[in-house]
Parts: sequence; C-alpha cells; structure tokens
Amino acid sequence: MCPVILADNQYITRQGVAALLRQLALTGTVSEVSSRAELTEQLITYPEAVVVLDYTLFDITDSQLLNMKQRHPHSVWLLFSDELSKYFLRQVLLSGQLFGVVMKTDAKEDIITALERAVRGEIYLCDIAMQALREDVQSQDTPDKLTASERLVLHEIAMGKTTKEIAQEQHLSFHTINTHRRNMFRKLEVNNMHEAIKYALRAGIIDLTEYYI
Repeated sequence: MCPVILADNQYITRQGVAALLRQLALTGTVSEVSSRAELTEQLITYPEAVVVLDYTLFDITDSQLLNMKQRHPHSVWLLFSDELSKYFLRQVLLSGQLFGVVMKTDAKEDIITALERAVRGEIYLCDIAMQALREDVQSQDTPDKLTASERLVLHEIAMGKTTKEIAQEQHLSFHTINTHRRNMFRKLEVNNMHEAIKYALRAGIIDLTEYYI
C-alpha cells in the first residue's frame, strides 16, 4: 500500500482523513506535515506517495505546487480544501499535470471515493472542479495551429501512447509520426510534451473527462 502525506494545517482535518484511511484500510504509512520544507522531505523519502493537500491553508504558492508535482511525477495529489477559486482550479487542472480535487464540504461518500481513487493512482474531480474546467474550455479562444494528423498525434501521446504504438495503430511509419511530432512542437513553440499537453487541454484536443480518468 502506498504511503499518504497529509499536508493540512487543520488538526481536525488531518485526524479525520487519517481515521478514514485506517477505517477503509487504504494505506500503510500516514505522515503529517505542516510546512513546505517538511512536505519536500517526505516526498524525497516517499516519491510515489499520495499527497492530500489543503492548498488554501498551506504555505505554498501555485507555482511552487506545480513545480513540486513536476519534480515528483510519480506522486499523486488530491487537493482538499473548503474553497478554491475557479481561476486557481483552471490554472492547476490545465497545467498538463494531474491533480484530483474534492471539497471539504462534499458528501462523505465523495470524499471517500476521492481518497480511494488517489490511493489507486487515479484522479477524482468534484463538481466544482469539473465546472471550472468546462467554463474555461467554453471561454478559451485558442487558435488552431495544427493539422488534423498533428492533432491526432498530440492526442494519442497525451493519452500515454508511444510513437511506435501510434505508428502501428495508424498504419504509418515511425518516421511519419516522428515528423508530425517535430512539426507539432515547432508550430506550438514548445520544447516538451508537458507544454504541448497544456496547449491540447486549452484547445480542446484532449477530452477533459477522458484525460482526468
């Protein structure tokens, strides 16, 4: 069972989440941290841990949060707060990195589901998070820079497929898919897939529900 790190400055919340985890027999080690430095130390020790974070109460900025997740790509993050702004949710959820979101005001069953999915390495998004994503997609005016083939390649790579797998499924050569990939990076003016996925999310190339399963 994966370890869980509780990054929440509310004592009662830490105790409640820890009790739920024990009750459901979801995890082994449960660590409590109260600062960003402690959280960093725990992630170095447990790089594949589940982090349950109250962003609004914790000493961490949005950029620090994204950087920490990027430095520990095998960790699973569940944002668990009383309130999160739609601007913050859009920024985090459209960053190209996966975060789960559940509110402290959600029903017990929803909180349990969010914890269960996080322990399994999956993502749970509450209604507020899904609404923030949908509103962002509807309001975002992202120009279409890619050809249909390049959009397909971007979608498939974002879904975790390798260049070789895409070539086999599309009955194309490895060289052709690689060319689409290079052209895609050039047109989007990005240097890696993390940046390309951010574009794909904004442009609606990736179905948000599919991406956050």
